[in-house]
Amino acid sequence: MENPPIKMVPNAVVLQSEELVEYILETSVYPREPQLLKELRNATSTHPLAFMGGSPDASQLLALLLKLTNAKKTIEVGVFTGYTLLLTALSIPDDGKITAIDVDRKAYEIGLPIIQKAGVERKINFIESQAIPVLDKLFEDKANEGSYDFAFVDADKVNYLNYHGRIMKLVKVGGLIVYDNTLWGGTVYWPEEAVPQGKRPLRLSVMEFNKKIAADDRVDISLVPLGDGSTICRRLR
Repeated sequence: MENPPIKMVPNAVVLQSEELVEYILETSVYPREPQLLKELRNATSTHPLAFMGGSPDASQLLALLLKLTNAKKTIEVGVFTGYTLLLTALSIPDDGKITAIDVDRKAYEIGLPIIQKAGVERKINFIESQAIPVLDKLFEDKANEGSYDFAFVDADKVNYLNYHGRIMKLVKVGGLIVYDNTLWGGTVYWPEEAVPQGKRPLRLSVMEFNKKIAADDRVDISLVPLGDGSTICRRLR
């Protein structure tokens, strides 16, 4: 006899609870957040696009993944004011290196004094540019292929699949790639008519990305409902 479909989703209610998110932040995240990250988060709070800053709860997981994998050479696509960039720089070894790419140096310079205060600027190679030309240029040196331990992507969602195709060649087998905002404000499961007009195009990009990643047998994946959703990929081949 065919098994009936399983309908139970135990976390469906609690994941929508702002009170639970606040509990997680106040109990487990903020008490362990380094002071310099708090300073950078506060410096970002007055920016008109402050919502683009790294989510502290998702970032806490990011730091743990960096340490568990002993990541040393990393790449970050999308920097904004540098919350996750500083977190990465604090998490990797003293001789670690980060290639950081963003089109907006002014936003990066909001967090730069705090990055300098932390004494980790030497680990960062910030490149002001669209990401795809930089990623393509990295392939000019064959030594870059399969040489990165870790990648974090939090840039324009319409290009996530384009980034994935390139970063998969840069990250080593066994390395991790983390994509941010893969729940897109929860709209990925909303009926189309309930989604604000301005969110629809990028929502479709995120949904297409999620579908393609789920079918990509070159990676293990887990979509984690922290912050705005983080998809963790481990390169298998």
